[in-house]
Amino acid sequence: MAIEIERKFLVINDDWRCLGTGKVYKQGYIAAADRMTTIRVRIVGHEAYLTIKSKSEGISRNEFEYPIPLEDAQIMVDTLCDRPLIEKIRYKVNYDNLVWEIDEFQGENQGLIMAEVELQNENQIINIPTWVGEEVSHDSRYYNVNLTKHPYTTWSTVN
Repeated sequence: MAIEIERKFLVINDDWRCLGTGKVYKQGYIAAADRMTTIRVRIVGHEAYLTIKSKSEGISRNEFEYPIPLEDAQIMVDTLCDRPLIEKIRYKVNYDNLVWEIDEFQGENQGLIMAEVELQNENQIINIPTWVGEEVSHDSRYYNVNLTKHPYTTWSTVN
């Protein structure tokens, strides 16, 4: 069983842009009966994945991810996933021996840029890059699954 331990932050400037190249991500969520589990279909270029995540406990949760045929993923995204889809460009940046993933959202979440970093344990000490601002790990508005229900562009006030 895989455990995801992740912290999320808002990005406050463009200093990270010269540090990595981005890939286009398109993903959708299939409604789970218990509303605690998330089922995600993700397409990245010519690859596709099905991911199942448990409810978060702090900054940790169970995560199971499997490659699936691209054609199957496209059908799932087109017919099974809630709208709007999550569209983003993801940049991977190495900083202080960790990989930071910066998501620049498109579509109905345009204007939102977040950085996340996966940790070995919940108490791991990290150095925060200068382009990282407020931590939003515990703010459920910033979970991708919730951005499909309440897109960033519809928020009356941010933060």
